[in-house]
Amino acid sequence: MDVLTQGVIGAVAAQAFARPEHQRRAALAGGLGGLLPDADVLIRSAADPLLSLEYHRHFTHSLAFVPIGAVIAGSLAWLLLRCRVPWTALFLPALIGWATHGPLDASTSYGTQLFWPFADERVAWNLISIIDPLFTVPLLLGCLFGAWRLRARPPRLALGLGLAYLCLCSLQHGRALGALHEAVLARGHEGATRLEAKPSLGNNLLFRCFYELEGEYHVEAVRVPWWGEAEHLVGERHPVLDALEFSERFGLDEVQRQDVERFRAFSDGFLIEDPRFEGVVSDFRYASLPGSVAPLWGVEVTGLSPGEHVRFTRFNRFDPEMRARFWEQLWGAGSKPGG
Repeated sequence: MDVLTQGVIGAVAAQAFARPEHQRRAALAGGLGGLLPDADVLIRSAADPLLSLEYHRHFTHSLAFVPIGAVIAGSLAWLLLRCRVPWTALFLPALIGWATHGPLDASTSYGTQLFWPFADERVAWNLISIIDPLFTVPLLLGCLFGAWRLRARPPRLALGLGLAYLCLCSLQHGRALGALHEAVLARGHEGATRLEAKPSLGNNLLFRCFYELEGEYHVEAVRVPWWGEAEHLVGERHPVLDALEFSERFGLDEVQRQDVERFRAFSDGFLIEDPRFEGVVSDFRYASLPGSVAPLWGVEVTGLSPGEHVRFTRFNRFDPEMRARFWEQLWGAGSKPGG
C-alpha cells in the first residue's frame, strides 16, 4: 500500500487497543510501526539496480521480524516523546502497528515475503489496489478524530470499516477470477494456466485478468460491479518471453543472464519482450490500462558493457487519452457480459 495508508492503519490499529487517554501516544507508536517497514527502500546499489527490487517488501515485512521492528518503532517513539512515557507503554502499540504492515501489503498484488526466513515466496492476495481512497479516508478520519478527542470509539469504528472493506475487496476479487474462469471455458481454452485477477488503480470494480495458453499471455479488463453480472472488455495477447533466444540475440553475458532470471523471480515468471522498446524485458502483470500489453516497468539490456548489470526502467506515461479510456472502462463503456 501507499505509505500514507500504511502509517494510518498502523496508528488506527494501535489506537483501537489503547485507552482513550492514550490515543495520541498509541497513534504515534503505531503509525511509526506502520511506516518503518518501508525503510527497506534504502537498501539499494547504484551498480545493481535490481537489488532494491529484491529487498523491498523483504525481511522488514515478514511476520518473524515484527517483534524486532516493534523495538525499533517503540524506541523511536520514546525518543520523539522525549522519554516522558515509559518505553514499555510504547512497545505494544508499535508491535500492533508493525504487525499490520506485512499482511496489508500481501493484500495487494505486488508480492510480499511474509513468511521469510522460512519461505522465499512473495505473497500477493490481489485483494486491493496499492491506492484506494475508499479504504484510506475512513481510517484517516478515525485516527485524527480519536487523537483529537481522546476517544477510542472512532479508531475502532474506522478499523472495523477497513476490515469490512477488505472483505468486500476479497469478494470482488473472487468474482473477477470466477468470471475469468468462465470466459476461459467458454472460449475453449481448457489448457490455460496461471489465471490471475488484479485490481486496477484506486478501485475494486475494474480488474486486470490474464492467463497463459500455448506460449502466449492473454489479458483483458473485467469489470465487476457491486451488483450485476461481470462485464468483459476486449483484451490483447502477447508471446511469453523466450529467455534463451532473447539472451543470445542481444549477446548477454553471464551477469546479465542472471539479472534477467532475477527479474523473472521478482515478476513471478510473467515476462515478455516489451512491444514498445527494443531490448527491454518487462513485467507483464501490470499496465496503466488493465486490458493492454503496456507494462509499467522492465529491464533494459541494450548498450551494456561486459559484466554490467541490466538497467531498471519505469514507464509511467499516463496521458489524458489513457485517463479517458481508463474512466470509460471503469464505468463500463464498451463492456459486454460473459466471455
